[in-house]
Amino acid sequence: MNPLDSKNRASSAPGQAEFAFGKENYRILLAGILILILGYALMVGGGSEDPEVFNEEIFSFRRITLAPIVVLIGYGVLFYAIMKKSTEQGDKG
Repeated sequence: MNPLDSKNRASSAPGQAEFAFGKENYRILLAGILILILGYALMVGGGSEDPEVFNEEIFSFRRITLAPIVVLIGYGVLFYAIMKKSTEQGDKG
């Protein structure tokens, strides 16, 4: 028996699930996912109804520049949410 195991079991209530992150981490994670969805939605479109006709709209500022920047920001927010130390877990033990 490891003495640390018994200490950890005594500090948490029996039958209560412990999450990997705190509440704030999950909120930041959700915000990052919404930013990613927005970035990918900005990339949509620019196609042509007729395959014989080329549509210049595919090279718009929104699809070539803005959308990839928004997607990278979304991934940055997700990375921050994962790496941020939860204050809720620090208070437990």
